[in-house]
Amino acid sequence: MNSMTGYGYKEAVIGSTEISVEFRSVNSRFLDLSVSMPPYMNPLELDIRKRICEKVTRGKLDLTIRLHENESGTVVTADTGAAVSYRDAIAKVASALGMPAEGIPLSLIIAQEGVLSVSHKYDPNLYWKKIEPVFEDAFAQYLASREREGGKLKEDLLAKLDTLDSCAASLREFQPEMESRFKEIITAKFTELVGDRIDENKILEETAAMLIKYTVNEEIVRLSSHLEALRHEIDTNPVPGKRIDFFCQEANREVNTIGSKNQFAKISQIVVTAKDALENIREQAKNVE
Repeated sequence: MNSMTGYGYKEAVIGSTEISVEFRSVNSRFLDLSVSMPPYMNPLELDIRKRICEKVTRGKLDLTIRLHENESGTVVTADTGAAVSYRDAIAKVASALGMPAEGIPLSLIIAQEGVLSVSHKYDPNLYWKKIEPVFEDAFAQYLASREREGGKLKEDLLAKLDTLDSCAASLREFQPEMESRFKEIITAKFTELVGDRIDENKILEETAAMLIKYTVNEEIVRLSSHLEALRHEIDTNPVPGKRIDFFCQEANREVNTIGSKNQFAKISQIVVTAKDALENIREQAKNVE
């Protein structure tokens, strides 16, 4: 089990290039991957995304790759023909205005478009050979941080699930007691109305009717089944986040039904405890991949 929250950072100097790679993620319903890097690295973005998607399925993940080249790869070329043309044209303008052409500054000529051209030699594949080990180290840190946090989340989820199992067990144990409780209530009411002239058959009929109306045995069976499935997901599914939420909804439905049928304070306490545990699990599931 992994958390959707994670962080990884690595920097290094390889050759003349300073490199830093940072992974940072928070919760998200789906995988929302943002990649920030120098524009000349864009041809590699698809492959980088593929590498990440092989290991990450949910979360808002920001990847930032920064590069600084200590040796300039800038190439400047001069178009001398264009420079001469600009000089002659400017001289004609100066002559027309009665100004000396000899004073034309060099800075004016080289500032004209096309006289100087600047280009950069960037080979993204060569840069990737430098970046890849830094990327892998930062990615490994990031995945390890998600795994550590996921371990803590799993411990908490299983503790809450133990609480729910205990609630279900308490509800099962209370079922036989319900019949005697209902019988006592009905007998007391009959005694109050008719004194000693109690019809035992009538009491049994009323008790059976109340049991049919208020028994929660089916709900307990379904609740136990959902809890068993929930534990299986937590124990075996590496990305159980969405499934956890689904089974919590199903379990919560059964707990609500038990609460609506309830006639006893003891069951009310159990229902409150179960609902609180389920709510905690659903909240924690928002952090689980």
